[in-house]
Amino acid sequence: MQSNLVSFIQVLRTHDVRVSPAETLDAMTVATTLGYADRNLLRDGLAMTLAKTPEEEAVFLTCFDRYFYQRLADFSRPESSGEERPDSATPPGELSDDPAGQRDDSGEISPLAAAAADNASIGALLESPLMQSLAGNDRNELTVAIGRAAERVGLRQIQLFTQKGQFTRKILDEMGEEQLRAGVIELERQENPALVELQRYRDILREEVRAYVEREYLLHADGKTRQFMDEVLSKTRLNNIEHMYLHKVHELVRKMAKKLASRHSRKRRQVKRGQLNMAKTIRKGIANDGVMFNTYWRQTRKEKPQILAVCDVSGSVAAYAKFLLLFLYSLQDILPKVRSFAFSSHLGEVSSYFDDYPVEKAIELVNRKYGGATDYGSSLKDFASLALDDINSNTTVIMLGDARNNNGDPRLDIMQSIYQRSKQVIWLNPESRRAWGSGDSEMLRYQSACHFSAECNNLKQLERIVDQLLKSTG
Repeated sequence: MQSNLVSFIQVLRTHDVRVSPAETLDAMTVATTLGYADRNLLRDGLAMTLAKTPEEEAVFLTCFDRYFYQRLADFSRPESSGEERPDSATPPGELSDDPAGQRDDSGEISPLAAAAADNASIGALLESPLMQSLAGNDRNELTVAIGRAAERVGLRQIQLFTQKGQFTRKILDEMGEEQLRAGVIELERQENPALVELQRYRDILREEVRAYVEREYLLHADGKTRQFMDEVLSKTRLNNIEHMYLHKVHELVRKMAKKLASRHSRKRRQVKRGQLNMAKTIRKGIANDGVMFNTYWRQTRKEKPQILAVCDVSGSVAAYAKFLLLFLYSLQDILPKVRSFAFSSHLGEVSSYFDDYPVEKAIELVNRKYGGATDYGSSLKDFASLALDDINSNTTVIMLGDARNNNGDPRLDIMQSIYQRSKQVIWLNPESRRAWGSGDSEMLRYQSACHFSAECNNLKQLERIVDQLLKSTG
């Protein structure tokens, strides 16, 4: 059961429940103390150890029920109520009540038992543990056999829904279903009336295995598939992501922002008092005949850093600007003050949009108002009139655009002025570096007025750059 517990913790991690090695050891101690007999008690004990938020607790409970469905549940069927079914035949999907498959509903020798008496291979099949479980309706033994076979074929490694059929076949082969298939073929060749009964047992086995694989897929592959999709989306160019996946990308941005916020959140520090302000201390003590009840310390006021995000929202790079702004405003609790500017042919400050509307709606309104043909020279002139005087040594300026200026004046002098006044200028270009400077691209010239420039066209690159930004402004 300890290996099962470790596997369960791995499942929790694939569902974004954070479990440290120390918490894993605590969970093992809890499980050893509480035991595995009382399922509810074990669930509550592990939940208190492993789930740290209400959201994680909800995920934990779902995963616990799925994972321990076959491992801790009581599989014994309830006592018969004494009522007979209208149809004397056993319904599909249920096991026969005949402990050895020897008699039919009327008490006579079943056709399958009769066939076993005349055919040695059918007789050997009926004596196999698999057929004994099926014919004897031993659900517990059958489930244990399926679980062991699944362990041997590595069912826990399932990741894609297309693998369900492959693992179902592997488990059936591992359990010896080939012998059962051979018996069906033999009875079919002989046109034996026992064929229907043996086919029913075969179908029951397949249904049980398929159901087991389906449950394990939902448990193990659901989280892995989500992680796989997150990895794919985070490395896909943002302008190539189809509309149907945009909501997943938004969730991924928030998840990345949450991780960065946790990493860079401000921790309480013991502040150094600095030098004693003797003049103020004595002056305040005059009211007490010079007795210094309170001491006063010289404090240096530190100007707060600020971030200016200047985004090209023309058609070629609008998608990238959208996700940069979404990233920055998802981190507004830990980032310094963020002012946002959008431009194509002209530039304007759009910070108020994010104060008045949700982030997604604000971005939509910004794109609608400032989208169009690109003119970097005119837009930089607008930026200089709006914000150049506010830039100082605590200001980080983030430029997002492809630097394609339609052969207009790039106004490099304004970029140089921004560079000289600011703490750092970061330019994020969604185009490949190989395309910088080609055609009407002014990127190589703008690069001389940047402290840092980088190709940035997917979420993974954006996360890395924002991470560096938080380190430099923290």
